[in-house]
Amino acid sequence: MEKSKVYFTDLRTKPGLNLLDKLERLVKKTGIENIDFKNKFVAIKIHFGEPGNLAYIRPNYAAKIVQVIKDLGGIPFLTDSNTLYTGRRSNAIDHLTAAFENGFNPLTVGCNIIIADGLKGTEYRDIEVNGKHCKTAKIGSAIADADIIISMNHFKGHEMTGFGGALKNLGMGSGSRGGKLEMHSASQPRIKAKNCKSCTQCVKSCSQEAISLDENKIASIDYSKCIGCGQCVAVCQFNAAQVIWNESADTANEKIAEYAYAVIKNKENFHINFIINVSPDCDCFNSNDLPIVPDIGIAASFDPIALDKASVDLVNKAPIINGSILSDKHYHEGTDKFNHVHSNTNWETGLKHGEELGFGTLDYELVRL
Repeated sequence: MEKSKVYFTDLRTKPGLNLLDKLERLVKKTGIENIDFKNKFVAIKIHFGEPGNLAYIRPNYAAKIVQVIKDLGGIPFLTDSNTLYTGRRSNAIDHLTAAFENGFNPLTVGCNIIIADGLKGTEYRDIEVNGKHCKTAKIGSAIADADIIISMNHFKGHEMTGFGGALKNLGMGSGSRGGKLEMHSASQPRIKAKNCKSCTQCVKSCSQEAISLDENKIASIDYSKCIGCGQCVAVCQFNAAQVIWNESADTANEKIAEYAYAVIKNKENFHINFIINVSPDCDCFNSNDLPIVPDIGIAASFDPIALDKASVDLVNKAPIINGSILSDKHYHEGTDKFNHVHSNTNWETGLKHGEELGFGTLDYELVRL
């Protein structure tokens, strides 16, 4: 497979060229105008952010992409699927309210917002992938029924996959609640007893009531109830709840790649990573920590795997922000920043599996604008 081109623009501006102008120039230079949008439904897959978290992509960027698509004759809508865990986005009504609260509404972005898997997360299409783990993928109906897929991805750390970018947003983000359960179920966490401080944050955050304190006031997981969503790993401030990085966790990353493949299979697709506010954890939580590196820029490609690989390389070449979690964890120059933040993860697994599935390559050429 030939190298994929990943186009990149930094965040420097000047009079007459603001960041929205630079975004439009970036996507057009990458080739978005080569897609036939005329009278086609265009799903713009985005994460609306959990209220309280301020690291998500600004609605202004979404509005610019919406306008570009409209100008090309497309019928765009912003979309995401409901979450598996408890929170403000686990059903369509609360999800829409959260999106509006964070600035995503028809007035601000110029198009409608559709929660892809319906009111309770049960509306999906089975898309055949015949993958290593999944024969079919349960993709939210609105995304599955769209003619064209555009992903707008906040590139940041992630407690289960190391980082979240195009593959994570496409795969996990487009799966119905049942699909998310299928992807998460291979990566049940563990409790490292000596680190547990009996704070009960994991108990309070568990949507399945699978965690309780034992007779020694140590968190304990009932694996007959655990769905492997990783919520306890994210909220634990003492590294007591940990992902078990073994064959089953590799499987979770590979399943995400198979779901991402299902989303874009036989469809025109285009992807944008915003390497801005690179927080250490997912935007699914109602707070965001200090970014681990300074803002870097925006990258775009027709290849989501090359895009993610280029983005992680840019982050690893960037200086750390003093006072961030990397300082707390005594980061050493030259090591992978995401694996350092989440030491039990390995982001390469998913990208390599995606390459094996044939919908992208790790080999890329970075074109700086």
